[in-house]
Amino acid sequence: MSGLKAGDKFPQGVTFNYVPYSPEKDDINACGRPISFDASKEWAGKRVVLFAVPGAFTPTCSEAHLPGYIKNLPELKKRGVDVVAVTSYNDAFVMNAWSKANGIKNDEILFLEDPEAKFAKSIGWTMGPRTARFAVLVDKDGTILYAGKDEKGQLEKSTAEAVLAKL
Repeated sequence: MSGLKAGDKFPQGVTFNYVPYSPEKDDINACGRPISFDASKEWAGKRVVLFAVPGAFTPTCSEAHLPGYIKNLPELKKRGVDVVAVTSYNDAFVMNAWSKANGIKNDEILFLEDPEAKFAKSIGWTMGPRTARFAVLVDKDGTILYAGKDEKGQLEKSTAEAVLAKL
């Protein structure tokens, strides 16, 4: 597949792994247990923004990409987004630590592991073995309203601002 585009349906059978937020495991050194997350099921009937990064704790991802979504989370919610999620090739433990390092609680933004970049590969949006940088806006009926993939070294099409421009 060569990516998603507006008008496509979000694929069925999409699963990720993640460590759910838990107040008891709030410390960055505390490890929760990863669980499987059936995105196709959990996101049915919800407007979702899924953005992907090549790696947690990397310069562009940590200094610009994720902070843009954190800053714009209230506006995304105001415009009808039910779920904001980020995915990466990193394992669920690293994604969980990245969420804690950025002060995300109560799963305000879901930090999802894309095991072996399975989802990214299924849509043809990888960067070598890793997840490429992209954003997808899915409407409540599963229709893709926006899909943008950045070229290597760019941060333009997958930003929170790019998604907001489509809402």
